[in-house]
Amino acid sequence: MRVKLKDITNYSKGSQVNSDCLIENGKYIYLNGGVNPSGKWNNYNVLSNTVTVSEGGNSSGYINYITEPFWCGAHCYYLFDGPKNTKYLYYALKSQQQRLFKLRSGACMPNIKKKDLGDFELEFDFNEVIQNNIVNILDECNKIIDNYHLELELLDELIKARFVEMFGEPRSNLFGFDKMMLKDTCKVITGNTPSKAIAEYYGDYVEWIKTDNIVSGLLNPTRAAEFLSEKGVEVGKTVDKNSILMACIAGSIASIGRICVTDRTVAFNQQINAIVPQKYNILFLYVLLKISKDYLTEDINMALKGILSKSKLEKKQFIVPPIELQNKFSDFVRQVDKSKFEIQKSLEKTQELYDSLMQKYFG
Repeated sequence: MRVKLKDITNYSKGSQVNSDCLIENGKYIYLNGGVNPSGKWNNYNVLSNTVTVSEGGNSSGYINYITEPFWCGAHCYYLFDGPKNTKYLYYALKSQQQRLFKLRSGACMPNIKKKDLGDFELEFDFNEVIQNNIVNILDECNKIIDNYHLELELLDELIKARFVEMFGEPRSNLFGFDKMMLKDTCKVITGNTPSKAIAEYYGDYVEWIKTDNIVSGLLNPTRAAEFLSEKGVEVGKTVDKNSILMACIAGSIASIGRICVTDRTVAFNQQINAIVPQKYNILFLYVLLKISKDYLTEDINMALKGILSKSKLEKKQFIVPPIELQNKFSDFVRQVDKSKFEIQKSLEKTQELYDSLMQKYFG
């Protein structure tokens, strides 16, 4: 049946702890809104197995489920004295994640007002046997999804370990390979945005890639939502298959330096730098840049604006091993990538099943 959140549970904000006071080795996590904990604290104010809703900031509305006692900050709601099966309540709310994001108000610092959260409507089945069955099924799906993610992470670690075995840590260059600036081994191209005021620049000729098409863990860019026309390509920037696309303007340091390898001709916007190799095997370069992410972003000042400019990128120095060694490493990466591809397909199918079950149970 359809219910309002305030009719099935109580909810409240936590208490603020100054970030300067957080304890590195504290026993309990400190959750102050956001997607992840903000640090550790030496006490807790909320019990385990609790549903939380981020109250303020860019993540306001994000639903989380905390399985251990924790300290809840003032920018986070926690739900209490509600249904016995708190995990069922979590899934019921998580199924409505996008609707909850729309509760945000405020331009500068978005937040969710307590009244709006309480008036939020959702589908809820009060039969505890049904609740338990649904939670068991969805938990099993999530367990399988987590295992697939873990397998992909381990294969990435395998590739990294093989790289270090063959080439050493690239910055220290213990094997004494030649080192060259990127501009001397590759062509770097900054993307652009053809004028939106000119409709004939957009059509269905070539995909126009944005940074959200560069997904961590995926070798190739995802399919773009927008395409350029033939005229749009004439004023846009394109690269062919076997080029690197790198996110060089982003709102977080974690996103800058994210890369993929093109498997088709694409256009791309000004937040992306393309790297076309001239003295590198493309898969070797891909792994080299992934391993070198900290080096790529070490000079970026996020207080100003998160930008890795073309000029700074071109001046970065990297090892240039003999092409025969690069090719040998590339063969290994291709074999591992076949395994990753099969796991990724299974992951996507399980995620589709999970999404369809959430729709079935909660609408």
